[in-house]
Amino acid sequence: MIMEENMVAMLLAFFLDAVVGWPRWLYLRIGHPVTWVGRMINAGDRSLNREADSRLLRRICGIAVAGFVIILTAGMTFGISWLLPDGWPKILLTGLLAWPLVAARSLHDHVCAVSRPLATGDLPTARKAVSMIVGRNPKLLNDAGVARAAMESLAENSSDGIVAPLFWGMLLGLPGIAAYKAINTMDSMIGHRTPRHEAFGWAAARIDDVANLIPARLTGLLFVLVSGRPAAALRVMLRDAPSHRSPNAGWPEAAFAGALGIRLSGPRTYADHVAEEPWLNGAAPDPCPDDLVRGLVLYRRAMAAVAVLLAVIVLTTGWP
Repeated sequence: MIMEENMVAMLLAFFLDAVVGWPRWLYLRIGHPVTWVGRMINAGDRSLNREADSRLLRRICGIAVAGFVIILTAGMTFGISWLLPDGWPKILLTGLLAWPLVAARSLHDHVCAVSRPLATGDLPTARKAVSMIVGRNPKLLNDAGVARAAMESLAENSSDGIVAPLFWGMLLGLPGIAAYKAINTMDSMIGHRTPRHEAFGWAAARIDDVANLIPARLTGLLFVLVSGRPAAALRVMLRDAPSHRSPNAGWPEAAFAGALGIRLSGPRTYADHVAEEPWLNGAAPDPCPDDLVRGLVLYRRAMAAVAVLLAVIVLTTGWP
């Protein structure tokens, strides 16, 4: 029964995010839960990640910060969940509290902000928009590079921003979705292989790898199923995903590439280095602006499938 209640609450959170997003007026008044967690992580990074310390000590400090952030986030939300009244009030309030922890609307809007100017030939505006969602140097990206970067972000964040939060929310309720967002936020802030964060962010990156192990593969399979060409998408995903630099991101990205008949990943230029990454679906052509539009269609189809799947599971269990 608890699992079914969690599913209904997550379905409500997903619906609220898809329809409303996180309103700007609300963000200006109270911020966002991810920014609250981000302040904790940033405080730990500034105070405990000292360049003069040894790698071992910096790794230990990073483990301590990761443990503190996760335990505090899960503990606070467990306390809130425990205080909620049982039955429908708890389901509705849990869905309301989980609402800002799902990012379906914002992901779609950020990629649309890239797609629209790219489709009209406005490359400078498209570069500026894509710089908001990827870390690579936008000044060096042509049309195909911008489309590729946006497509990869759309595919990967379908898992990190929607499927994974819903997955952990269904399993563990409000503490599960909140703890996952804390883990994913830590990875995005300090889980990088840079001189500053390679030791300190080691724990954050490894924990995030584990947390996304199942959701990333579910997301890839979801793209395969709604692609319209499941055999090709599945073949590319199974063949190319294991060669990706990330143990998880390659699964939705490779499925996306196979579904749309384009190539993704490959070499990319960041601010201070060039990353020589293998291609996903390397024999296919580079994406063009129209492919990014098709990618958004595939994304919307996948998100609709998530909602339908949740609803079907709840109804077939005989709940309420």
